[in-house]
Amino acid sequence: MTSTLFRHASLHLGAQPDGTPLTRHGDLLVVDGRIAAIAATGTGAHGGTLDAPSGTETLDLGGRSLLPGFQDAHVHPGTAGLALLGIDLSPVHSLDGYLDLIAAGAAASSALVLTGVGWYSDVFPGSSPTAALLDSVVPDRPVVLTGHDGHSTWVNTAALTAAGISRDTPDPSDGVIVRDPTGAPTGVLLDGAMRLIAALVPEVDEDRLVAALRAAQAKLHSVGITAWQDAMVGDSDLGPDPQGAYARLAVAGELTGRVVQGLWWDRTRGLEQIPDLVARRESVRTLPGISANVVKVMQDGMVENLTAAMLSPYCGAGAPAGTGPSFIEPSLLAAATVELERHGFDIHFHAVGDRAVRECLDAVEAARAANGPTALRHQIAHLDVVDPADVPRFASLGVIANLQMLWARRDEEIVTRKLPLLGPAREASHFPFGALHAAGARLAAGSDWPVSAPDPLLAIHTAVHRTAPAQDVHAIGEGVLAQPLEPDQALGLGTALETFMTGAAYANRLETSTGALRVGMDADLVVLDASLESAAAPGGPGVGSLGVAATYVGGDAVYRRG
Repeated sequence: MTSTLFRHASLHLGAQPDGTPLTRHGDLLVVDGRIAAIAATGTGAHGGTLDAPSGTETLDLGGRSLLPGFQDAHVHPGTAGLALLGIDLSPVHSLDGYLDLIAAGAAASSALVLTGVGWYSDVFPGSSPTAALLDSVVPDRPVVLTGHDGHSTWVNTAALTAAGISRDTPDPSDGVIVRDPTGAPTGVLLDGAMRLIAALVPEVDEDRLVAALRAAQAKLHSVGITAWQDAMVGDSDLGPDPQGAYARLAVAGELTGRVVQGLWWDRTRGLEQIPDLVARRESVRTLPGISANVVKVMQDGMVENLTAAMLSPYCGAGAPAGTGPSFIEPSLLAAATVELERHGFDIHFHAVGDRAVRECLDAVEAARAANGPTALRHQIAHLDVVDPADVPRFASLGVIANLQMLWARRDEEIVTRKLPLLGPAREASHFPFGALHAAGARLAAGSDWPVSAPDPLLAIHTAVHRTAPAQDVHAIGEGVLAQPLEPDQALGLGTALETFMTGAAYANRLETSTGALRVGMDADLVVLDASLESAAAPGGPGVGSLGVAATYVGGDAVYRRG
């Protein structure tokens, strides 16, 4: 028997009806990987302290917070891990900083094609990078850098030439080659146009993917993540298929997080791919710590690239007429949802624009009409804009609202690029977390890392205040730290915390064993470096100031700071 006693902890026991955290002080005992006992003041018969079995490791937390392990319901560890191994631009937020990191990466690598990820467009003149800027530091070999948003790629002239992309190359139906006034490519490829450069990027072998997942797993544990849903498993525009690498880690006993694989829906194919998805699901059924009962469907792109599917045209000077593409024709989306339900799959939709959100809800409604009530757990991720008429449909259809809460703030990129395209009327429906919660929608949180930081505490700060935490290097812009983005859409601290706990656990189908501090649950735990109460109190430093001191999965420490 192995046991650990956490003494003098500030225990997070859920959210109260008013959205505040339910916190009690006391002890928690773990025996053989499960929570064996809780003694917390204010909980009646369980008040007081606990006696530990002989040989128990005892940790005195001194009032620091002990929480259920955070879970991420929408993340991309494969591409994030590859970024950690390659040219990772995420630690900085400036043009000079990017060019310095790219030059250093080029000097350190003999690769014929350099790759990386993590740039933000707001650092560039005109909010768009150019091939010429990359040429200034790497003129002699192709450079391919994916933007932090995952919907854009920045390349140099050598890459354009090697891929055969010229003024005569047509735009694909689901993407854009950004061009200058003469029609020449500028060096930016959006959404489906990213495929045009894919053959140029060296294939990532499984050994490197295994290393990438190890690096990503370590990062996720360091911010308290104990389970996650990988929203991109399969061959896609955005990166290589990590399924084989996950299997190797699981068999070797190196997979220390609990993983739900979202199998990629290939939008160049139709219903004929469903048997392949069934086979992929079966291939991981016996692997420890992995399930693959989810299909990821991408219905649109993003507002800033004019590829989000909107109900009414984009606004602003220079915005082209139009409402953005639906990546999958709505009747096919509905047919696919019906058939995926019949094969027992949960569906994880990507929908940014209000039309895409409606198309996904309509598809679920069509499936309900065809298949009747089910226990399946569909979710829609991102939800940048939701038409008010569609907000109640999440609860009525049982669709989970998957929130990327760190985005709901007045960053320079949002203020200068996104809000003008939405216009004032739609801004009121921008990231409507509060409205969804009030309408009874089940909420789950995901980071979308490497699109944004994987730290739940930064995201929780933003959900509560609708401003950026000062600790975020990407909090750039006038008012981003103090001027809320639609403050009426804020969540209470307890509610926001639960999106990363019970909410994400439900989306991951792990809620019966994880996501809460209850006797009999798996001991997936996070120890913070201070207490939530002190950080969140008036005059306190804020939840974003908190860090993770230790992370446990099944009672085993998978991360300890320092």
